[in-house]
Amino acid sequence: MNIAAKIRARRDQARTRRAVMRAIDAAATPALRHELIVIAQARSNGLR
Repeated sequence: MNIAAKIRARRDQARTRRAVMRAIDAAATPALRHELIVIAQARSNGLR
């Protein structure tokens, strides 16, 4: 993986992280917020 691809991948991860955080903050109910957190945690474990 070259440097440009690494930079793009980091930007994509940061963009996704910000979008997930916005969705969690805007969740209508605590149950939905918890569900989004669980999904985000499961995804992050799969990415590492």
